[in-house]
Amino acid sequence: MPVFQKEKTMASKPVFRPGQEAPRSGQWEQIGPRGGRTGNERTVTRGEPLPPTPRPGMGYILVDPTKHGGRSK
Repeated sequence: MPVFQKEKTMASKPVFRPGQEAPRSGQWEQIGPRGGRTGNERTVTRGEPLPPTPRPGMGYILVDPTKHGGRSK
């Protein structure tokens, strides 16, 4: 499936389409067809497809990536 990252929001974050594989785990916010933020978020795990949106033309931006707990060296 091609990656549609050409569209940008006002914050210059890449917009991903429903069904695309999430490149990172975290909170993904639905973005309106003209790039407006909706406040609706979904939790998606890396490698899983982004869920369907309520209306055509909407997409997702990553707003809160999952923090990986790890040991510091």
